[in-house]
Amino acid sequence: MLTELRIQNFAIIDQLELNFEKGLVIFTGETGAGKSIILDAVEILVGGRADTSMVRAESKRALVEGTFHLIGKERTAVHKILQTEDLLDDEDYLTLSREIKPEGRSIARVNGRTVNVGLLKSLGASLIDIHGQSGHLSLLDTRAHLGLLDRYSAADSALNNYRTVYKKLLTLRTELDELHRLQKDAESRIELLKYQAEEIEAVNPRLGEDAELKQERDRLANAEALASHAQEALATLDEGIPESPPVTDAFGEAITHLATLAKIDASQAEIHARSELILENLTELSRDLRGYLEKVEFNPSRLEEVEERLALLQNLNRKYGGSLEAVIAFGADASQELENISTASARMDALEKEEMRLLKKLAGEGKKLSNLRKSAAKKLSKGIVTELADLRMAEADFAVDFKTLPDEKGLPLKEGRVAFDKNGFDQVEFLLAPNLGEGLKPLVKVASGGETSRMMLALKNILARADQIPTLIFDEIDQGIGGRIGMVVGEKLWQLGRGHQVFCVTHLPQLAAFGDQHLQVEKLLENGRTLTRVSPLEKEARLLELAQMLGDVGEGTLRSAHEILQAAQEITTPQ
Repeated sequence: MLTELRIQNFAIIDQLELNFEKGLVIFTGETGAGKSIILDAVEILVGGRADTSMVRAESKRALVEGTFHLIGKERTAVHKILQTEDLLDDEDYLTLSREIKPEGRSIARVNGRTVNVGLLKSLGASLIDIHGQSGHLSLLDTRAHLGLLDRYSAADSALNNYRTVYKKLLTLRTELDELHRLQKDAESRIELLKYQAEEIEAVNPRLGEDAELKQERDRLANAEALASHAQEALATLDEGIPESPPVTDAFGEAITHLATLAKIDASQAEIHARSELILENLTELSRDLRGYLEKVEFNPSRLEEVEERLALLQNLNRKYGGSLEAVIAFGADASQELENISTASARMDALEKEEMRLLKKLAGEGKKLSNLRKSAAKKLSKGIVTELADLRMAEADFAVDFKTLPDEKGLPLKEGRVAFDKNGFDQVEFLLAPNLGEGLKPLVKVASGGETSRMMLALKNILARADQIPTLIFDEIDQGIGGRIGMVVGEKLWQLGRGHQVFCVTHLPQLAAFGDQHLQVEKLLENGRTLTRVSPLEKEARLLELAQMLGDVGEGTLRSAHEILQAAQEITTPQ
């Protein structure tokens, strides 16, 4: 349960610290005072969407922080998540927080450590169930009915088994669709692919070949100049030039003098050694130049071959990617696609057989899931009828309608091929007969505002017993409900509060009278700024608030408020 809530700079709330009790917690106050803002803050705390409008004007950040006491069945689920993330600090208490910046960024924390918002949502799913002001509209959306039924049916295992097969079928059908596409485009595509693959294969390019050929082309094209320069260098080293001896001879004579020098002055031995090394290098240089001269080739025909080969490679580069690496990859892809097309027919036959096998298996898993839902639907219908009777709809009847939709590519059932998705093949809709003698009809067509609110309360009451979420939040569940029914709804919420913590925003004094904790929310003006203040109400203050909710405070409204409180106390006091 949520025990503490701290809010700073959130919407019109400057600073607020609230301590919550067990049971039914009632919020009352004038419209716009900030009741729903407090519940919005709780929703943000468990991963709801945050936006910049939530940051109080001229503030650097908004902060919402809550402490939860883990005392029920949620303890195991929360511990499992926290242990997985290495965030379990205290086995009994959990602290969540959310910080929102004016620029739109938000920071989520669990036990003081930064986490992603998804983790808050995962934890929140086990901690709080929020029914907002428009929440009753989900009852009027048939797409939500299956999810509500599944919450009650506890069919998680069957649904997971179904979805495992469903994912395999989706993967297979994706491949099958691609093969059908390939086959459809095959004729025109094959000719192009063959041409491309054969053109690349005929040239048979090799990685790095173009760079090697360019180097060879430069040597062949400049063979005469290369030979001339090499010959001149060699002559200078070995033969000398007019009026100058060869470099090697001259350097040899220098070494002779250095040798004599080193014998006389031992300190010059190192210079002599270096000179001998230089002579060895000059000799090696001469040898390398002779080898190079032997390789320099005057070969016009080879130059022509190299130019032609480079032209072929450059043509491939231009057409297939700009580099030989891209050309080779393109050729491999074209060959692979040709192979895929050639084997597509056989692969399609195999996949179509596997598709039928998976469809049959999925139909079996879907049938198991549907049977569980139908069994749960009977129990749910019985429970809703009982709850509605408690809510002064004693003649009402409720049922869950199951249908399937035909689909030639759907699951094979006895009645034929039916449409399916990740949730199965059931098309579910809630039916209601509000009064005796009226046939069951779609809820959206027959329920009034008050009836929809009572339907939602009945459903929430049953689901709360099924999924054991500790804290339930109702923001104006009393829409369309008058005072007499308000007493009944109040009693129902109070009963729900015996096993859960229930937050309820209400404008009905008859409902508010059942609160175990009554919090009044007021809007104040201070230093030109709007503020929200929350005060716990007891005894006379609570009586006055109920009287104000009835109308102008006077002897009559005070007497009525006292009677309402007394009636609620008689119901809630153990006999």
